[in-house]
Amino acid sequence: MQSPFNAIRGVALTAAVILAAGTAAYAHHGWSWTQDGFFELRGKITAIYIGNPHATLDVDAEGEAWRVELAPASRTIAAGFTEDVAKIGDEVTAIGNRSLEATEKRMKAVRIIVNGETYDVHPERVPPA
Repeated sequence: MQSPFNAIRGVALTAAVILAAGTAAYAHHGWSWTQDGFFELRGKITAIYIGNPHATLDVDAEGEAWRVELAPASRTIAAGFTEDVAKIGDEVTAIGNRSLEATEKRMKAVRIIVNGETYDVHPERVPPA
């Protein structure tokens, strides 16, 4: 029979492992790597990926290659943005938060506009009108 001390220690260890895994996932999917304040990027789509861990667009903005991260695939699709609504070469406006690293051409979009249609992939974070 297991002692109460060993049982508690096992539960505490399991909880610590779950917490550590959750913290790593939050850091990856959170906003901690982005600047405060909204940023707007305009350019042409060079690649579209709707998949996990999140959808992305590659955008050519005045000759610079940018990575625009969207929401997880299910949320991006629920917002109406699928691979059928945009194509390579389409003009896109992405509104969101850019990377804290000034040299990194990367942002996390809350809203994208393609072909006159607006897709709020993170509606809870969209700036007020």
